Amino acid sequence: MTISKAKYDDLQEILDLQYLAYQSEARLFGNKDIPPLKQTLDELREEYNNGLILKMVSDDKIIGSVRAHEKDGTAYIGKLMVHPDHRCKGFGSMLLDEIENYYPDKRYELFTSTRSEDNIRLYQKHGYKIFDRKEISDELVFVYLEKISK
Repeated sequence: MTISKAKYDDLQEILDLQYLAYQSEARLFGNKDIPPLKQTLDELREEYNNGLILKMVSDDKIIGSVRAHEKDGTAYIGKLMVHPDHRCKGFGSMLLDEIENYYPDKRYELFTSTRSEDNIRLYQKHGYKIFDRKEISDELVFVYLEKISK
């Protein structure tokens, strides 16, 4: 199992993984109309061109990924995902640690839904603290977490 920078040719496989990995998020809301399930390959290519995408590979298959971009001293981390067959093995933690390594001595920020309790626990275990909440709708509330590197 290795973690490295994704290549342009990896983007379709990462998008396919995203569609699979975010099914569990969709189930939390009983609604598949969530942004990660609607993202297009062109939108992913734009993220690739404007930031960093890491991939986790096992047996020549991408089983995990995470993205980030930096602005004004903050690394914005997003789309941390692990294939459903490979969850609860520490891979999410490994991806989070690795993306932080690419942005040393920065402030890190990410967000997730209040219903994503496993995600919140993971982030808090890594030193992230909730600093804001935004109600998107009656059903959807995001929590924003930050970590200040030492």
